[in-house]
Amino acid sequence: MTYHGSMTTSVAIARIQEYESTLLDSATALLLEEIGFTPSPGERILVKPNLVSGTNARHCCSNGLVVKAACAYLLDCGAHVTVADSPGYGPASQVARKAGLTEPLGKLGLSVQTLKRATPLELTGGGTIGISQDALEADRILNIPKLKVHCQMTMSGAVKNLFGCVVGFRKAVAHNRLGHSHDVFRSMLMDVYEALPHASHLMDAIHPLHKDGPINGEPYELGMLTASSSGIAIDTAAYHILGLQPDQIPLWQEAISRDMDGATAESIRYPLEQPELFTHDGFILSEERPLDFHIMRILKGRVRSLLKYFKK
Repeated sequence: MTYHGSMTTSVAIARIQEYESTLLDSATALLLEEIGFTPSPGERILVKPNLVSGTNARHCCSNGLVVKAACAYLLDCGAHVTVADSPGYGPASQVARKAGLTEPLGKLGLSVQTLKRATPLELTGGGTIGISQDALEADRILNIPKLKVHCQMTMSGAVKNLFGCVVGFRKAVAHNRLGHSHDVFRSMLMDVYEALPHASHLMDAIHPLHKDGPINGEPYELGMLTASSSGIAIDTAAYHILGLQPDQIPLWQEAISRDMDGATAESIRYPLEQPELFTHDGFILSEERPLDFHIMRILKGRVRSLLKYFKK
């Protein structure tokens, strides 16, 4: 399903300075209610954090307290909640432990699962990629990206985080096979996003990653938590707040070329806090690096996964 046109799209923003803020739970509930994300009792919700890597995980992954706050709200609504991701290397539970999700989610009776069961998705540029049937079959998805710089795509937000619904090593293979062209790669990312129209988005931009990304960067004190029913709009809002332009960000260019709602800053409505409240002084982008994954890293990752499987 594709959403085209020039409709006004809402992005709800709350100002939260620290993850330990006593306002985090109530702000999360307010944001999700504002965008109409109020699941019915028994509704199956897939919560999809960013669990990109166990390296520098406390800074490059979605914060555990944000994920916990979202899950607590969903459980209060009576939803059936599954928290899952598909890191390129290693099980999601291992990355979640290093990122600090395991303990807070355990207090809610939840654990982090690995997305599996790949099913082919036809790509507009030709070929297919294996997207998780777990994600496709959920009643709704709550996507919880970590806002951060990205050495290949300039920024990583809601749209890029849904690439984590591609199963396991297939992401690395896609990077290696399609990484010769920003145009091809950004089209693939947008195809994955559009295959999941039942997703809404809660962006962790309290301490986004800057200087280097998507893994080896440093936290930047932005103090922002945002939500939207549109991944395009929530990303556009974040780019705008950070003073960025479409020609700097391949995925933003792709959204504009597809005439997607929320792709222009002027089309976004802010029902709560306003963008002018936030400053981006000292926010530093990552140096650009090639798109492809090294083939030996892919092979080593597959060997590690197979060894863990046969040890069960």
